[in-house]
Amino acid sequence: MPYTTTRRVLFNPTSIPSLRTKKPHTRDIYNATSLLRVGLGKGTVNSGWKCARGSVRRESTQIGEDATGHIKANANEGILFFDSMLDLFHIRVVDNYESILEFFIGTLADYGDCVDVFPLKLRFLLHLPLRGGRNLSDMMWRYNNTALSRYDPLNLVKRAIPESIPLKVTEILPRLKDGGAFVKFQHEGGVTAQEIESRLATYLQENPIKPWYNPFSRIRAKLVVGKPWLEDLYRFPSRRIKIEFVPATSGKEAAELSQETIYSLFRRYGKLSEITSQPSDSKVLPKYAYVDFSKMRQSIMAKNCLHGFKVLEEEGGGAAATKLRLSFEQKIKAHLIRDWIVNHPRVVIPAVAALLATVTVAVFDPIRTFFIKAKIDHSFQLNENKIYKWFKSQATDILTFRKPKEQDVSLGAIWDDRKEIIDQIQTWLMETADTFIVIQGPRGSGKRELILDQALKGRKNTLIIDCKPIQEARGDSSTIAAAASEVGYRPIFSWMNSISSLVDLAAQGTIGVKSGFSETLDAQLGKIWQNTKVAMKQVALAHRDDDDKDANLSDDDWLEAHPEYRPVVVIDNFLHKSEDSSLIYDKLSEWAASLTTTNIVHVIFLTNDISYSKSLSKALPDRVFRQIALGDISPEVAKRFVITHLDSDTSSKKKGHEAESDEKALTPSQRREDLMELDGCIDVLGGRLTDLEFLARRLKTGQSPNRAVTEIIEQSASEILKMYLLTTSSSPSSGSGEGKKWTPEQAWYLVSKLANEEALKYNEVLLSPTFSSSLTASASNPESVLEALSAAELITIKTYKGRPQKIVAGRPVYQAAFRQLTQDKVLRSRLDLSVLKELSKVEEKAIEKVEAELAVLGALPKQPSEVGPRVQFLLAKLAGSQMKVEGWEKEMGVLKKVLGEEF
Repeated sequence: MPYTTTRRVLFNPTSIPSLRTKKPHTRDIYNATSLLRVGLGKGTVNSGWKCARGSVRRESTQIGEDATGHIKANANEGILFFDSMLDLFHIRVVDNYESILEFFIGTLADYGDCVDVFPLKLRFLLHLPLRGGRNLSDMMWRYNNTALSRYDPLNLVKRAIPESIPLKVTEILPRLKDGGAFVKFQHEGGVTAQEIESRLATYLQENPIKPWYNPFSRIRAKLVVGKPWLEDLYRFPSRRIKIEFVPATSGKEAAELSQETIYSLFRRYGKLSEITSQPSDSKVLPKYAYVDFSKMRQSIMAKNCLHGFKVLEEEGGGAAATKLRLSFEQKIKAHLIRDWIVNHPRVVIPAVAALLATVTVAVFDPIRTFFIKAKIDHSFQLNENKIYKWFKSQATDILTFRKPKEQDVSLGAIWDDRKEIIDQIQTWLMETADTFIVIQGPRGSGKRELILDQALKGRKNTLIIDCKPIQEARGDSSTIAAAASEVGYRPIFSWMNSISSLVDLAAQGTIGVKSGFSETLDAQLGKIWQNTKVAMKQVALAHRDDDDKDANLSDDDWLEAHPEYRPVVVIDNFLHKSEDSSLIYDKLSEWAASLTTTNIVHVIFLTNDISYSKSLSKALPDRVFRQIALGDISPEVAKRFVITHLDSDTSSKKKGHEAESDEKALTPSQRREDLMELDGCIDVLGGRLTDLEFLARRLKTGQSPNRAVTEIIEQSASEILKMYLLTTSSSPSSGSGEGKKWTPEQAWYLVSKLANEEALKYNEVLLSPTFSSSLTASASNPESVLEALSAAELITIKTYKGRPQKIVAGRPVYQAAFRQLTQDKVLRSRLDLSVLKELSKVEEKAIEKVEAELAVLGALPKQPSEVGPRVQFLLAKLAGSQMKVEGWEKEMGVLKKVLGEEF
């Protein structure tokens, strides 16, 4: 069946009609390597095929005569192997593979009846199910009778064999996989095949013939001295040859050749890079060795010329001779990639860590930024939904969605009193100053409600960060999860931190350095804050309009010009348990400073600690903070707060109902006759909101104001006794699990003094022996002790122009609790005795030092006059200390007597 296709003619001589041969009979063999080999000459009987003139020929293919895999050379015949000549002979492309081959070989292929020549690297095309083209009788006819092109492969064979060499080519057998061809020839009896090889090698050396596709190499020819195995398996050449030593005669034993013998046999075919003998303890048969050539074409030549070569006894082949069985050995190591990864952990582990970090940033960071923005905008809160607000406004008169909180009703009286503070905060939020706003006040002073419910009421872009759950979290994973939850940073894989730490520890033990999988708590918190900063900037810039008059400004300039669009970050419980660790607060301060200095947000700190300036000054050392100190409310406002709290339930129940009579119903506060006691009770409780709310709840249960206040004082006294006075410095503090930084003696000193005085001088307390000369190591620094007691709310330190001025009770009700504790004769005697004992120990220690110095002075051989004043000073000091100790001993005797008599 005729086969036609469009041809691309470029360097293809067979595309010229005058050089194209006649199309012979085509035999379809579905194997790329099944190409025909026939004898030369007309009328020669080789048994197999009938020629055009009726003669019979023997059929032989690329897999040998009669498909045996071997070719024979009779007397006066020899076989030469030519390399670097051709890869594919006479391939005709069929069906869909035509377009594939055309893509690869382009202009080199004539899709009709051409001889196709490819570089050796394209041998993978042999895997395609191609079809054989012509039988090679036509090729041999063209070899002898046609004017061949310079680029025709047959011309390369013809040019490689000069007429001066007495030989006649009888057969040509191409080796597609090896990129060469076997050429069988006849020679005269007076010339040996070795002489022909030598003369042919000399000719090719003097007249090099270079293939058109590789001008940097030349054709070589070697005499085949063995019995080549012509196979069409999917085995392809490599630089390594495996040599198996098999006996030349069946039943005999083969000899294992030495490396010197192997070298002498194979070196003539090319440069050897290595010879590897079989291990001496190996039991594998037959014995073998490996030969590595520096070039693949050299190994191809050696394999095709030496396969089946017999090494005689005089050459080292043993008594029965040894035959060489050669095969290509692919130098591909099994599990190469896996082994390389396992053997190079110093490179692989950091690379994998960097890849995971890159993927995490590229995939998860945009998602996390979206969730942070949603938390800032309150997008997922039902109360902020427009549809919900509409339904709620329509059904206000029909349904009651929630009962008004008592706190919401009663706090209205406080906000009227603090209206000026609320207006001041709102004014600061409209200014462009890049500084912090600090709201300081004791617990229960209403800081959070003042900011969130009043100053920021109706403001959408707000973010509240509570430091308490972050600081109280145990472990790095819990801390990271708590910090992420506060800002809406998700997804967060906090559990991966522990796994990464284990992997990093294992890698450090294996390779000696950290892999980089795990990150410190500082670094991971930095990522959370950085993502939050990016989200906040996007939220602030979302209000930017192209029609705005400031649209041409840069982002930073636009944010500075429009402070009203900046989000507000409220950092609550700042410096909560700061004595445990300051890492969280340091990172928050630095992050907040970067937000304010870049005009992205307004930052408001809510803190109970009066020493907040020490922490914040590290982040903004050149700024003056805007600060408001919230104290207790005035007695008038406190009374109104309690009364409003009592009447809140009645006002909510009466809403929506008509009165049954014209007489106005009395409120609970109006019906009570004991509210006349309320003024005196408020004087005792002070203006602390938590205590006032506690009082109002007790009044609702039916207690009288005096009874309620008495119980509140008793409860406070019990708390003070348990938390501050009846524990040692080494005992764990409440909930913290760490030793307290004060002694019971120091706490009792403040309690006993404040029971009789409303305020103590700060410096006077520092100079007292109980604080300045404490024998407990953890309580030896008096300033740290006072700060710790202030953080624990036993006392409150008042400041004046930034310096500590005086010390008062932590809560107003504590003043009454202190007096109640001092009225307990047994408790006072016990604690006073403890204080006197410690003071006595301090003085005795001072006496010991004085005595030691007097002993040194007394040991001098002569007493200089200059020593006299020092001796007198020491003696006076010794006498004063002794008098103190004697006086304290008398007092301790009286206290011990009380403890022995009283219950």
